[in-house]
Amino acid sequence: MTLPQSLQARFQRLLLDPSSVVERFVKGTGPGGQKINKTSSTVALLHLPTGLEVRCQAERSQSANRERAWELLADKLESRARAQVDSARQELEANRRRNRQKSYGQKVRMIQTKRLRAKHKASRGRVGDE
Repeated sequence: MTLPQSLQARFQRLLLDPSSVVERFVKGTGPGGQKINKTSSTVALLHLPTGLEVRCQAERSQSANRERAWELLADKLESRARAQVDSARQELEANRRRNRQKSYGQKVRMIQTKRLRAKHKASRGRVGDE
């Protein structure tokens, strides 16, 4: 299994081993008549560690479908890795926002609202004092 250099570089960046991918050539489905149903030009790739499966039947040529399927698999794995990094970054940012100190202005506004609330509560009288 020889992959183009660009795909090999993408897999190396993702720290993924192309040998962990099971490659199968299966018969096509859908419109196209007898030719598409008899030839095994569809490429199905299964990445074993993640369970991610990609099928490509876009071209008539098996080799073109194979290259496109590998590109699709690399795209999906990159987007999955990017999503994990983004969610970790968002979690760190949310934690930072949750634990940061209040600014001087926030403290002043908070004290003003507390005073207003206390004044409002103090204006209430006891029930039945009259």
